[in-house]
Amino acid sequence: MSDGKKKLSFLTVISTIICVVFVCEAAAPAAAIGNQQFFWWIFLILTFLLPYGMVVAELGTTYDDEGGIYDWVRDGLGDKWGARISWYYWINFPLWIASLATLFPPILGMVFGADIEANLPLTLAIEIAFVWIVVFMSFSKVSDSEWILNGGAVLKVLVAVSVGVLGIWYACANGFAGSMAPETFLPDLTNTAALGYLSIIIFNFTGFEVICTFAKDMQNPARDIPKAIILGALAIGAIYLFCGFGIGAAIPADQIDPDFGMLVAVMTMVGEASPIFIIIAVMFLITLFANMASWSFGVNFVADYAAKNQNMPRVFAHENPKTGMPTGAAIVNGVVATAVLLIQLIPNEAISNGLFWTLFATSVVFLLLTYIPMFPAFIKLRKVDANRPRVYRFPFQGTAMKVILAIPVIELVLAIVATLVPFSAEEVADKVPMIAIFIIFLLLGEVVRIVSARGRKEEFKGLTPAMAAERLAEEAAGEPDSLEPVDPAQVEQILAADDGKSEKIL
Repeated sequence: MSDGKKKLSFLTVISTIICVVFVCEAAAPAAAIGNQQFFWWIFLILTFLLPYGMVVAELGTTYDDEGGIYDWVRDGLGDKWGARISWYYWINFPLWIASLATLFPPILGMVFGADIEANLPLTLAIEIAFVWIVVFMSFSKVSDSEWILNGGAVLKVLVAVSVGVLGIWYACANGFAGSMAPETFLPDLTNTAALGYLSIIIFNFTGFEVICTFAKDMQNPARDIPKAIILGALAIGAIYLFCGFGIGAAIPADQIDPDFGMLVAVMTMVGEASPIFIIIAVMFLITLFANMASWSFGVNFVADYAAKNQNMPRVFAHENPKTGMPTGAAIVNGVVATAVLLIQLIPNEAISNGLFWTLFATSVVFLLLTYIPMFPAFIKLRKVDANRPRVYRFPFQGTAMKVILAIPVIELVLAIVATLVPFSAEEVADKVPMIAIFIIFLLLGEVVRIVSARGRKEEFKGLTPAMAAERLAEEAAGEPDSLEPVDPAQVEQILAADDGKSEKIL
């Protein structure tokens, strides 16, 4: 029966995925890999996106609590890892907001023909205004924000497709900016500068789990989540490839600016004063608002949920009593992002130059770090909670499943290393600030985890078969309309076979 609340349509679910996962500002760093990006896109679709998407689809339809990825990791690996990934998942967001805020002044300068960046107070005012507009947008209920999700998705697709179409037109008229020789499409493992951007491609495939936090707002989550992940993934991969082609048509790969590469490409193709450039630039800026608003819904709910289990500070658990939205997490997002932006007041050119990429890449590293524990947690939940009904199942099991899921874990680790570690003397200046920010927030996360757990009577160490059976029995007793009634005899059998100890998984 319907609960009378407004539900998200399947179209809105697809739009949400595109709005959340497709990130316009990430197209340029991916294009900086050059023609070999096409190889890496296809390779990572097969080895990362498909296993990751199928794992998320199973977990999201099996465990539909509001905690999303936090709940999955906590149930599988316990409070310690639940607390860690809730911190990694959350801290990526204010760093990301801050990085996007730094794009606003220079892009507005391009549109209006003014050097806004020369005026630091005005620059900071614009950046901080962007941060807090995003914060206030996140106060709205998800089901009341369809216009943001749908509109953001449409504008993102329009921007990406426009860049791709312009690239085809430009290449036909002027030829390609770089070489199109067949060998340039093959991976070059000696090009460490390009490999450093591979994390962006993986980053571009993450975020599908955000829609799982909207499960209660969907008409049919069991059907919509797996379907939306598959269709959304295919659409997003195609959009990125088309947009990357357009950028590469106008600018040689080794000259693509990770900050403004997309807009510089458009400017190169049509001219700075062209109405086409101005329209695309304005649309690009609007997509930044939509992207941050859509991401905030999932991130804030995870932080809120974790705080209720004393895995994050209590302030994150504050909710608007009327809407139920996690306003505490949203406000902390704004405070941290603002504080990060204020480092520009330090009179050091090394800080201001490349600030977007420093903050954006660091946020990417924290986000990728979030997903590493998800895979072993999934394997454990498959074993200790084997009797839970699963609407969608990962199509492999046993050794084959472990091997397939080990590959994306390895890719995540390598991507993080390639992003943070300088492989040449030229990379040291760019990566040292990134490493410093990463270490500071990593250590701060451990402090937050320990402090947040104070006063907790007992640490949860993850589900055991006995605990999983008890949970199933309780759910069956409280929800007579559940998908599959639990056999009490089966529960007793599980309880009798288990002595309270978890099975060793790995």
